[in-house]
Parts: sequence; C-alpha cells; structure tokens
Amino acid sequence: MNRFKVTGMILCLCLVAVVFSTGAQADEWNKKTTVTFTQPVEVPGVDAQVLPAGTYVFRLVESSSNRNIVRILSQDETRIFTTILAIPNYRLHSTDKTVMTFRERAAGQPEAIRAWFYPNDNFGQEFVYPKFRAMELAKATGEPVLAMPLVGEPTVEALKAVEVEAVTPVGEVVPVAQLVEAESLPQTASFLPLVGLLGLLSLGMSFAIGAFAKRSA
Repeated sequence: MNRFKVTGMILCLCLVAVVFSTGAQADEWNKKTTVTFTQPVEVPGVDAQVLPAGTYVFRLVESSSNRNIVRILSQDETRIFTTILAIPNYRLHSTDKTVMTFRERAAGQPEAIRAWFYPNDNFGQEFVYPKFRAMELAKATGEPVLAMPLVGEPTVEALKAVEVEAVTPVGEVVPVAQLVEAESLPQTASFLPLVGLLGLLSLGMSFAIGAFAKRSA
C-alpha cells in the first residue's frame, strides 16, 4: 500500500463522516416537536393569544446565530397558529426529552410559554413577546421578559429585522444579555481544550501516514 492509497483512504473516511453528520443534521434541523397541552397555554402573538388544550406541532423555520423563528401549527400541520421570534438560550444540562418552560401565573389564568428545548440540545428557544404584553408578564411574574415592538403581521422577514430588548418587572428596558446571561456558557469555558484535541489528532494522523509510508517503501 503506497502513500497515495493511504491518503485516499483517510479522505474517504472523512467524507463518510461528513455525509453522516450532514444527514443527521438534516433530519433534525427544524426541531419538529409534537406537544400535547392538557390546559390552555398563552403564546406570543399579535394579541395575547391562548392555545386551547390540545396537540400542536412546534417547528423551527429560520435559524441564525442570534435569533430563531418558530411556528406553532395544528397537529396535521395545515393551520399556522402563530409565528414566534425566539432568542437562543443555553442550559447547562440537556435531557433526552423535549422540555418546555412556563411563566407562573395567577390561579385560573393560563401559563405563558417561556422556552422550548429540543431533546439533547443545550441551546433552546427563549420566546419573545410583544412589548406591551411582555411588560404585563414581567410585572405579574416578577421576572424580566424578552420583548419586541408590535408588528402588524409576524412574518419571517419582519421578525428577522425587529429589535429585541428585555423589560423588567418595574418597566425598565435592559439589554437582552441581562436576561439570558444567567443560563449562558460559563465564563471559564474555553475552546483551548478542543484546539488541543484537534492538534493531537492531527499529530496522530501524521504519524500513521508516516508509518504506512515506511511499510510500503
């Protein structure tokens, strides 16, 4: 076996890994999740929108580094109930099940959905409410809430361009980072271990190629 054959085998293995990885991501890129609510649930919308108890599909329709667009559809996906802006939020420990968090409300009122985490994902979707509703929720729950200006039609393009902020229980506007900071990556986290690992793997591959080359000489 000569050096060209060894190099070719390594490239083929890398290509297979990329194909498998891409295929796995393609199956999960929209994070489609079917959820059944046993009680009414409030979700962001043009007005305070409450979904009756029932089964719904949550699906990611647009994703970027700093904001995502989520749609809530009927179980058969023929009706769109709302299109929601979401900001990626981080949790330290992922689970193998879908997790949805809610904001506590007074007795008799539907809980307002806060965030959605897809199975095994550390990053989830923290939902953004129209500002007037975000202020009401912040005051009622005693916690800051992500907010945006009211848009007439929550299209994907409109939500991608809208400005996002956070409002406190006293009505103060604060940067979004103050709301998601508590669940963000630890400040001590670093890419250096990953860089070191990649370096060791590269060094090991070089030794392997050299060994095969010597055997074929």
